[in-house]
Amino acid sequence: MRSFEDREKGFEAEFKRNQELAFRVTARRNRLFGLWAAQKLELPADQYETYARTVVEADFEKPGDGDVIEKVRSDLAAKGIALTEPQLRTELDRHAVEAKRQLMEK
Repeated sequence: MRSFEDREKGFEAEFKRNQELAFRVTARRNRLFGLWAAQKLELPADQYETYARTVVEADFEKPGDGDVIEKVRSDLAAKGIALTEPQLRTELDRHAVEAKRQLMEK
């Protein structure tokens, strides 16, 4: 019976690690996406991190990626930069791959 409990604890620990990694990947992805958008918006370089933080914070408004996409889309549109939701989702996916790569290197 002890080995079953050990296996159960092992699965729980692995699940917890996977959830933490997924959260970190998403947060890093959103930051990278925000940095990309800041560049598109032609913000001063010293404002990139501040803007990226607002993109990360936007993800806490609603479940899913829609709030992040909408924030960046509306900010870009306000500057006259028209990108579609599919274009932004493609960019978000590209940053997800990069975020995962960066975190796996650590």
